Amino acid sequence: LLTVEDNLRIGLAARQDKQKTIPPFIFELFPVLKTMLKRRGGDLSGGQQQQLAIGRALVIDPQLLILDEPTEGIQPNIVQEIGDIIRQLNQEMNLTVLLVEQKLPFARRVADRFCLLDRGRDVATGLIHELDESLIKRYLTV
Repeated sequence: LLTVEDNLRIGLAARQDKQKTIPPFIFELFPVLKTMLKRRGGDLSGGQQQQLAIGRALVIDPQLLILDEPTEGIQPNIVQEIGDIIRQLNQEMNLTVLLVEQKLPFARRVADRFCLLDRGRDVATGLIHELDESLIKRYLTV
């Protein structure tokens, strides 16, 4: 199995600038990864694995980061941390983040805009503060 370092290095080959070292900002965003470089990725906790997955995606210097339920199965303190990092990536690093998320409070905290899908069809889009109770009751409650 790949180590944390191996996982992060995988993306370097796809970089257009041919950079050969892991960008330092990865360890600024996810300091825990720096302390675990030689550990196998499969030995990490769920939250650490999620941080590694995001870090691995960021190594290639993407213009768009797609995150599919990054909070699933993660303890609350790590969920908060991941939310802060998503906001930082978007606001400070000017990275577009497409977030697929079922946890409405998390989505409200990190998103600027929303798009609700019903059976694959776009039924509502707008600024996150426009996501009102009628839409929530109609599409997001059981």
